[in-house]
Parts: sequence; structure tokens; C-alpha cells
Amino acid sequence: MSSHRLGETEHVSAPTPEDLMLQIAEGNENAFEQLYDRLSSQVFGLIRRILKDEAQSEEVTQEVFVEAWQQATRFDAARGKAITWLLTLAHRRAVDRVRASQASKDRDLREGMKEFQESYDDVEETAIQHDESRRVLQALERLSETQRDAIQLAYFGGYTHLEVAELLKIPVGTAKTRIRDGMNRLRDLMGVA
Repeated sequence: MSSHRLGETEHVSAPTPEDLMLQIAEGNENAFEQLYDRLSSQVFGLIRRILKDEAQSEEVTQEVFVEAWQQATRFDAARGKAITWLLTLAHRRAVDRVRASQASKDRDLREGMKEFQESYDDVEETAIQHDESRRVLQALERLSETQRDAIQLAYFGGYTHLEVAELLKIPVGTAKTRIRDGMNRLRDLMGVA
């Protein structure tokens, strides 16, 4: 006769998280689901306190449990409880996320400052070029008409000495002289050594 009385149910205790980790190390998906159901809220709570952002906290919680699945064989019940092991993984991941986020913000700030500096430099360079152009035009106005025409064709028109001579209907030597003398006069007028 059985030692069980009719109507009595056998009381089976639920496996401990440490037992579940051992089963997970053997690839037991059901044990993984049970562990997740029992401990995910604690893991999420720790991560949430560190990250503050709910969406990131959920993401990191998932990462912790994926790592727990992949690294289950490294869990040693003799060294500590499963929850402690999981919370240690969670803390490391959350801190890594904070550091990565800060590094990203620092990079963005550096890049923004660099772009600002480049933009400032462009504006400054444009202003300098505008001022220089104005000074050149004013100095050109003070040259003789023959020098000014020769320089404008050679330097602003891109013509060779021969082409300048042909366009002005003068000898090549005269074109070279007008250009050379005009450039010397421009340097003097602009104070360029």
C-alpha cells in the first residue's frame, strides 16, 4: 500500500535560481524562461537606477539575459548566488552603457566645436578675402589705364603675355613691361614687400 493518502498531493518545491543556472548551462530553454520570469524585474530595477532611461534599461536587461544564456557554464554556485551573478553582469553592462553614452556625447561635442571653428574660420577667411579684394580693386584704380588693362587681362582674365599683347594690339615686350611695372606699383600701393 502506498504511503500517500488519497487526496494528498505531493509537494514539489520550485528549483532555485542556482539550479536553473545549471540547467541553462545544459541548454535548457525552459529553465531560462523560468529564471527570466523570476529575476528579470530585479535586474531591470538595478539597471533602471543606473541608466534612468526606461527604453535603454529594457535593452540592457535583454543583453544581460542573453549574456547569462551564453555564459551560463561560467556560473559557479559555490562562489555565489545566481541573482548576485546576474546583478553583477547587469551593473557592468549598465555602467558600460553610461560610459559609451558619455563618450558619444564627448565626441559629438568635440565634433560640434570643430565644425563651429571651421565655420568661424570660413567666415573669417571670407571676410579677409573680401577686404583684400576691395584693397586690390582700390589699388588697381590708382594704376595707369594701360597697366590696369594689362594686369586685368593677365591675372583676372588668365591670358598669357602673348595673348595680352594681341588683345591690346601692342608688342609682347610692351605687354610684359606694363604687367611688371603695374605689379610693382600694386605692391607699393598695398604695402606688400
